[in-house]
Amino acid sequence: MLHRGQESTDGSGDGELTVPMAWLYAEYIADELLRSGDLMPPTSFEFRAGRDALALTVFLSDTDGELPGIRVVTQLETWLSLTAYDQPWQEWVEERLADPAADAAAPGGAAPGPDLELAREAWRWLRETELLAPDLNAVPGGGSVAGEDEGPEVWTPAWQLGLPLGHLAMHLF
Repeated sequence: MLHRGQESTDGSGDGELTVPMAWLYAEYIADELLRSGDLMPPTSFEFRAGRDALALTVFLSDTDGELPGIRVVTQLETWLSLTAYDQPWQEWVEERLADPAADAAAPGGAAPGPDLELAREAWRWLRETELLAPDLNAVPGGGSVAGEDEGPEVWTPAWQLGLPLGHLAMHLF
């Protein structure tokens, strides 16, 4: 399928549609990890938050420009360390997304590719979307709770829910 102004999947610029294979593969890996953990229904917003957070981790940790392919299992430790509770994941994502933008803004720099555009869109959704979640900072003993779903809840940025979900799914893999 030919489109003016677009490059092919190999970047040759022969006028073909560019397919964001790196981002789609990162999403596939994240989706498989979450589905294998069976933590949330795949149709839930929480699942999407986990998938997007994991996909960003997979995509942005690929420093060589090639996703791990069959080496996914060897990358789990890296992804686990990036998504750990005490790590500044949000800052890491923002720094990694900003680097290619600076290169593209330089004189003669190319516009960001569709992979990076999809990654930025995922980050925007994770940052701007809030999901209702249990308040893990609530004072214990503050009142009686009849069931686990009836405790205090707060609106939480989607990435703050998705990141630990993705981390747990990798542990269960």
